[in-house]
Amino acid sequence: HLVESGGGLVHAGGSLRLSCAASGLSFEHYYMGWFRQAPGKEREEVSCIDSNYGRTYYADSVKGRFTISRDNAKNTVYLQMNGLKPEDTAMYYCNVQIRGVDYWGQGTQVTVSS
Repeated sequence: HLVESGGGLVHAGGSLRLSCAASGLSFEHYYMGWFRQAPGKEREEVSCIDSNYGRTYYADSVKGRFTISRDNAKNTVYLQMNGLKPEDTAMYYCNVQIRGVDYWGQGTQVTVSS
C-alpha cells in the first residue's frame, strides 16, 4: 500500500516535497521509484533509489533539480523538487516492484504555473 502526498500548485521556480508512505511490505528491501504522467503523455520514470546503498537515478529532465531520498525507519520515500518548471506539471506516482509486479499509489497532482 503506497500513499503519496505533498503535491500542489506552485509558480515556476518554486519547490515541493513529495512523500510516499509505504505499508504492507518490507520497505527497506526494495528499490522505490517516482514516476509522473502528464495529460496525453505516457507515464515516465522520474527517479528511483535503491534499497541499501542510496544509489539513485534521475531522468535527464530533472537532474540537478530533484532529489530522491528515503527513510527506512518511517517506510517513506521523498522527492524534493526545486526549480519547478511548467513542464513538470503531472500526476506523480510512487512505485515499487515486488516479484515482477508493479505497485502504485493513487498519485499526487503537481501543477506549475508560468
